[in-house]
Amino acid sequence: MTFLDGLSGVPDELAQALAEPLIDHHVHGCFTVEVDRAGFEESLNEASPEPIPPFMTQFDSQLGFAVRRWCAPPLGLPAGADTAEYWRRRADLSPAALAATFLPAAGVSRWLVDTGFWTDRLCSVGQLAGWSGGAAAEVLRLEALAEALFGEGVSGRDFADAVRDRLAGRSPGVVAAKTIAAYRCGFDIDWSRPSDADVARAAAVPVARVTDPTLIVFAVHAAADAGLPIQIHVGLGDRDADLRRADPLLLVPLLAAISHVPVLLLHCYPYHRAAGYLAQAFGHVHLDVGLAVNHLGARSVELLAESLELAPFAKQLYSSDACGPPELHLLGALLWRRGMARVLGRWVREGDWTLPDAVRVVRMIGAGNATRVYG
Repeated sequence: MTFLDGLSGVPDELAQALAEPLIDHHVHGCFTVEVDRAGFEESLNEASPEPIPPFMTQFDSQLGFAVRRWCAPPLGLPAGADTAEYWRRRADLSPAALAATFLPAAGVSRWLVDTGFWTDRLCSVGQLAGWSGGAAAEVLRLEALAEALFGEGVSGRDFADAVRDRLAGRSPGVVAAKTIAAYRCGFDIDWSRPSDADVARAAAVPVARVTDPTLIVFAVHAAADAGLPIQIHVGLGDRDADLRRADPLLLVPLLAAISHVPVLLLHCYPYHRAAGYLAQAFGHVHLDVGLAVNHLGARSVELLAESLELAPFAKQLYSSDACGPPELHLLGALLWRRGMARVLGRWVREGDWTLPDAVRVVRMIGAGNATRVYG
């Protein structure tokens, strides 16, 4: 099985460039615990936290079809294997065996891992590296940092300095910070830097889940002051995110304020065209269309073509945002390679792009841009 299965007319040099190792600049760990079929299907649904209704299966979706098409052969099954057959085979394997099957097949040389979610069921940065055979580094989730400080009893006037101290003393393995403001308060907030007095008031009472815009905005500015690239979840997410308030155009005041560090707009669908405009308008703004590539399955080809419309190619990065089933770590890479092969291969065949340009852009988005941004 290769990403070229069923494709024709892809120039050899382009295919070879697409087969080179990727840097997945935003991803989560894979499961370390066994999940039943209901739990697996729930992990194929990004939006709803509810159980899958009894009248349907999440396998009947673009992502579900992609799983059966591309993840069945690594398990020794025919492509597009029946849902029941796929599940029976998968259920025979341990989480470690599944990881060893799918992660190396993704062809990723380096993973940048958000460690702030599902810490009780996802593998660590080190485990992901070990199972995949690639390297891995950490993306520090800012809301999780704030919640950890509250859990340690830090609050009030001590809070701002504690956040700054933690960022200054971060592990060398931390290469970026991330905010999930889209989930916690939306983007239609005041993004100006809060004073320490404002932070002290907002942090007066410890909370288990940080939603106060003052604390979130402070943490973003503090991370930028510490020199970290800032990743921002944009668009598609579960129901905690009000999609109407997750439009990246609402981030313009923040983007103007933290122009001294790279800003990475993550995922972006269905606002990927707006994100492309922002990447063109601001020299330090970058984007990816990870997460949606998996969920759109066969339709991700059109998404990838749209992502190449306006944003400069030096501002685009590969990511999968895979989380949970290791099938998603493989699919993100495979569908990206396959979609880029179809889009750029056609543009080369029709004379709109030269082959050397197509190869160069693939290498930029696949790994080169991430190497530059994260050092």
